[in-house]
Amino acid sequence: MYKLTAFFTKPEDVEAFDAHYDNVHAPLMRAVPGLQSLVVSRGLRSFGADSPYYLIAEMTFTDREAFKSAMASDENKAAGKDLMSFAGGLVTMVHGEANEV
Repeated sequence: MYKLTAFFTKPEDVEAFDAHYDNVHAPLMRAVPGLQSLVVSRGLRSFGADSPYYLIAEMTFTDREAFKSAMASDENKAAGKDLMSFAGGLVTMVHGEANEV
């Protein structure tokens, strides 16, 4: 499995961010070919301190080749453009192989 993970810091307007993420961005991401799952975590807590993240989104693909193909798709380009329009300064993304250990 291959995973793309997006870490979002807390937006100034949480309500507007959540509405846009849920009603615009998530549907765009779900349209990306090859996406197996999109899991979003909110209400994050840290042990002994405030969490640096407001939301974490985990997207899975069968393998690196499926991920690369998905990233090159028109659907992903639309999702990326949307992401930068509402959360460009809030998001950090990483990707890599994901295995159970």
